[in-house]
Amino acid sequence: MRQSLVFCAVLLLAAISLGAQNVNPLPARRAAHLRHGINASEWFAQVYSGKYDPSHFDTYITPVDIALMKQMGFDHVRLSINPAPMFQNGNADHLPENYLVYLDKAVNNILKNGMAVIIDLHPDSDFKRRLTNDSAFPDEFADFWRALAKHYSNLDPNLVFFEVMNEPEVEDTFKWQGLQAKFAAAIRQGAPQHTIIIAGGRWSSVDELLQIQPLSDPNIIYNFHFYTPHNFTHQGATWSGNLQHYLTQRVAYPSKPADAVALQQQVPTELDKLWISRYAYDQWNTARIESEISIAAEWAKHRGLVLTCNEFGVYRPYADPNDRAAWLHDVRTTLEKYGIGWTMWDYRGSFGVVTKDSNGKSVPDPVTLNALGLK
Repeated sequence: MRQSLVFCAVLLLAAISLGAQNVNPLPARRAAHLRHGINASEWFAQVYSGKYDPSHFDTYITPVDIALMKQMGFDHVRLSINPAPMFQNGNADHLPENYLVYLDKAVNNILKNGMAVIIDLHPDSDFKRRLTNDSAFPDEFADFWRALAKHYSNLDPNLVFFEVMNEPEVEDTFKWQGLQAKFAAAIRQGAPQHTIIIAGGRWSSVDELLQIQPLSDPNIIYNFHFYTPHNFTHQGATWSGNLQHYLTQRVAYPSKPADAVALQQQVPTELDKLWISRYAYDQWNTARIESEISIAAEWAKHRGLVLTCNEFGVYRPYADPNDRAAWLHDVRTTLEKYGIGWTMWDYRGSFGVVTKDSNGKSVPDPVTLNALGLK
């Protein structure tokens, strides 16, 4: 009897193990449209002037820019959308038509150029804080998502994806798990056929992805962001950690122990010097990057999940262009090695794949494109 029970248990565990490796074919097939993409930032989100108006929408990214994205070889665009300009407290399921006109134009232009589009809700931090500080707000946000998903539910579900929220900044993993499930269910009500993209809490990094439990909905793609190590990717950035804003002289990639002393001279405190030492002695290179991305890939494979990385990039102003290209190349090729689609941050912002010439024309950066394996 005991032997029979043991044998049955072994068979059950084997079945579970095999079943966990079977990826749902629908999101896997659709993820083929999300192999190499670009983030369209500072257009419908991160508008630092605060002017979410027609003059900005018509000029910041134009149909010429969208055509250029396709020409450069990108197969999808992650369209960041700040919900706040459309959000009506107490009437969140009513979407303002005068705003949707411009958003629809952007979505349709992307699709007409033969690219897929991720509709990414990308709120500011004060909006996100309401999710945990205002008990009524999650219901309203779910209403908003249900209405927005329904509005776009008539578009091709193979090419239009809904991303619950960019970097939710919710510190409590379990709270974010519940909130995200609620919002995904609202999207599913509005758009029964479309694929939903979800991520971990706080900043949606690899470690935060590994802490969430998969949703019961099978039509999901799981997402993480990768900016590691921040001392390199965010060198000189004033909005990042306090340490990074000191790093206005070259932080090299790959890193090596010999860099530690010179780098430490840029920072004022012993704690900062410790973090710098760790960056140098960790010897960040392709293998070190793979040591993190491979674990995300293993997590997804074990659970039969489809995975994407829809943000990675390097802040341009202070990074050496060749170091930046080397990091982009190493992250991109590692993602591709594990069959993970990617979306670079970003098109024309401070991490951009294009720059602007004296006439305001978008000019592709060949060094960046080469690092991405594109034209």
